[in-house]
Amino acid sequence: MKLRKIKADFYLQNSVSAAKALLGKYLVRRQGASVMAAKIVETEAYRGKNDPGSHAFVKRTPRNEVMFGPPGRAYVYFCYGNHYLFNIVTEPEGTAGAVLIRAVEPVAGIKRMKKNRGAEGINITNGPAKFTQAMAIGREQNRTDLTKNEIYVCDGQKEKFGIVSKSRIGIKTGLDLKWRFYIKGNSYVSKP
Repeated sequence: MKLRKIKADFYLQNSVSAAKALLGKYLVRRQGASVMAAKIVETEAYRGKNDPGSHAFVKRTPRNEVMFGPPGRAYVYFCYGNHYLFNIVTEPEGTAGAVLIRAVEPVAGIKRMKKNRGAEGINITNGPAKFTQAMAIGREQNRTDLTKNEIYVCDGQKEKFGIVSKSRIGIKTGLDLKWRFYIKGNSYVSKP
């Protein structure tokens, strides 16, 4: 399968549109000589002051600073004191926004992912912390420029699929916003 890196202007769109548009694209992670790639199958959109579920809802802080841009950067944070979550910064610079990647379907470097995760089958990447562990994404990747070559997003083959929209997971406010999106019927989608 031939993968083509998406252009930087893709990341300028609003987070909700980007969360849907990222479905079916491929996340590529280079680690030394290893290359891992996975199809994005589940996302969640987060915005700024109008999104009570967002880290950027109240104010700009050192933790959420990356959400304000520039777009096309990784926002990686430590969650619940034991795992990392990976987001893609979207929106024009100065406007907070990011898309949490919740689940991916491995397509290349699967042996390496299994080793990193210590798991088999869908349990390798069917959740946001599982996939970051499988693809060796941690605090060091925070602010990574996704237009470079360590971590990046690619277009893949064109395919038709249904998109399901639901409430986001793991937040207490903003549940009325149906900004969790996933590929209908994909077995790697996380189970809340």
